[in-house]
Amino acid sequence: MRETEVDLGGHPGLLVRPTTARWFYLLAHGAGAGMRHAFMTDIAEALADRGVATLRWEFPFMAAGKPRTDTKAVAERAVREVWTASAKHAGALPRFAGGKSFGGRMTSGAHAAEPLAELCGIAFLGFPLHPPEKPGIERAEHLAAANGPLLFLQGSRDDLADLELLRPVVTKLGGRAKLVVIDEADHGFDVLVRSGRTRAEVIQQLAFLIAKWMEQKAAKASKPARPKPSKPKTARTKSRSRS
Repeated sequence: MRETEVDLGGHPGLLVRPTTARWFYLLAHGAGAGMRHAFMTDIAEALADRGVATLRWEFPFMAAGKPRTDTKAVAERAVREVWTASAKHAGALPRFAGGKSFGGRMTSGAHAAEPLAELCGIAFLGFPLHPPEKPGIERAEHLAAANGPLLFLQGSRDDLADLELLRPVVTKLGGRAKLVVIDEADHGFDVLVRSGRTRAEVIQQLAFLIAKWMEQKAAKASKPARPKPSKPKTARTKSRSRS
């Protein structure tokens, strides 16, 4: 897999664009590891095999080597700056955004506060609904204002997203939102040996689901809206049109 280092308005990025690319995914990292983490590299490679170009990038705190995440304002501003800068790398490909945990949440927060132009949808790789052992849904309150398709890929053992809380949140968002539960996976999409599955198999499943969703949403977005049929003129309207 060939990675190209790019500058995104002062933010570092890694572009993977296969010759077969059909869609473009701006992929942000989580709170604990940057764009070069094994998970980020593996999912980018798996997506490339399925025709998805990825542009991984780093938030200011990670690029500076700081242990604490950026404030919401700083992180969301970075999302908007990187989104704008990513356009030249995407070219004519339909553009999607999202990412792992913190990165996905900051992306949807930025889009809710100020819509990202030409965004086809947001794909979350483990939406962090709440801190560990502190169940709640406050972190999802902005999603109603994050217009467009939303894909939630969530591990069944994710301790940052109680499924009993997440399912109603996604249902409330209506048909534009989709939740897919990855059996036996935790927040990092690691699985137990006894599950009979491997991490590599989970990565492939994630890539398949994302690519399939992007294909559906991009096709729907490209279809021109059908004009509403005009109502037939009544005798009265005909007589008026002659006057």
